[in-house]
Amino acid sequence: MIGSFYLFWNGQRDKLDEEKGLYLTSDRHDRRDGVNRKYLRAAIGFLIALPLVWCGFAYGQATPQSVESDPVALVRRASHNELAPGNGHPYRYTLHKIDDAKITTKEIVETRDGDVARLVATGDKPLAGDAEQAEIDRLNNLLAHPEIQQHRHQKEQEDSNRANEMLRMLPDAFLYHFEGMADGPNGPCFRLSFKPNPNFTPPDREGEVYHGMAGELWIDQKQERMVKLDAHLIADVNFGWGILGKLFRGGTIVVEQKDVGEGHWETTHMQLKLQGKVLMVKSLDIETTEDASNFEPVHPQMSYQEAVHMLLNNSGQAQAGQTQTAARN
Repeated sequence: MIGSFYLFWNGQRDKLDEEKGLYLTSDRHDRRDGVNRKYLRAAIGFLIALPLVWCGFAYGQATPQSVESDPVALVRRASHNELAPGNGHPYRYTLHKIDDAKITTKEIVETRDGDVARLVATGDKPLAGDAEQAEIDRLNNLLAHPEIQQHRHQKEQEDSNRANEMLRMLPDAFLYHFEGMADGPNGPCFRLSFKPNPNFTPPDREGEVYHGMAGELWIDQKQERMVKLDAHLIADVNFGWGILGKLFRGGTIVVEQKDVGEGHWETTHMQLKLQGKVLMVKSLDIETTEDASNFEPVHPQMSYQEAVHMLLNNSGQAQAGQTQTAARN
């Protein structure tokens, strides 16, 4: 939920910068997809790699009876787990995205210096010819200009810190109700409904978006991690994030994550349908679906340069296979 709005904000800010001639051309692909997705992970805890650090050790595994009597306690523990320090183990994965009917597939590698992405397909067809060479040139330019990656990583950290503050508000911003159990990707989940808490006073303009949201939150019973967020806007909401705007009632946000191995949680699905205005003048219409797959760990201290070389060494056959897998998922 929170991260989705950060994804929205970063995408719109990039568009505005591009219109003003401020966009770093060689940086465009990564910022619009891989890096924006990193902000999402940090914001809601669905998109960031975190270890198996859950409060069940301290509290014992929650039961339907305990959650029914005090659902906020469960949300508070889950929020804590999403924000817990990670073990620094990055992953590589495939991101399949449909954005305003445009279909792209990218290979993304997480590194200590931020994410690096390579476009491998458009319209579910592998790149070829000039398009493939342009992507190779872009990655080589990134190698030659580390300041581009440094700037991107700095912005990523700044937005992640702000988004984490939004996540800390989550237990207090809503009223929760236990609706029952559900089957999640890694086992049973607590299914909670939520609606705005009328007694919640946001500490800043960013927190005001909570006043217009309602929906469901699923939390894994064993690891107490957030598995699914299905939210909709029940009222028009204002937002800040460096620009002024409004999102209209009726928008929807769905984010899903799962344990992809050894207690490592990653987002596997996100869908946004939002309408509104930016700067209170420019119309906003977002319809985006992202699906991530083919998760593979890379070594913890991988630099962005190593990730670029890894992506440059991809064979066309491997790219085509990954593209087909992502499209099926």
